[in-house]
Amino acid sequence: MARYAKGMTDLRHRATPGAEIALRVTPKASRNQIVAGEEGLRAYVTVVPENGKANAAVVKLLAKSLGVAKSRLTLIRGETARDKVFRLD
Repeated sequence: MARYAKGMTDLRHRATPGAEIALRVTPKASRNQIVAGEEGLRAYVTVVPENGKANAAVVKLLAKSLGVAKSRLTLIRGETARDKVFRLD
């Protein structure tokens, strides 16, 4: 998987309308990054999981990795869980 910018994984190949992107989120990490591993995508964000702050950080990070606007991502499962599924509209 191609990497660009510090800690960023290039996910532009997954940026197709209607695509569902599953990832596991780790809040309160040391840095913001998305990592593609054998178990799938993992997102690490530095913010705490309260009042939707971690979800907002994940949306921003995922949109940047996909090369799309944040408004094109919709959280469809996992609002309060570590495992989340986003749909690209």
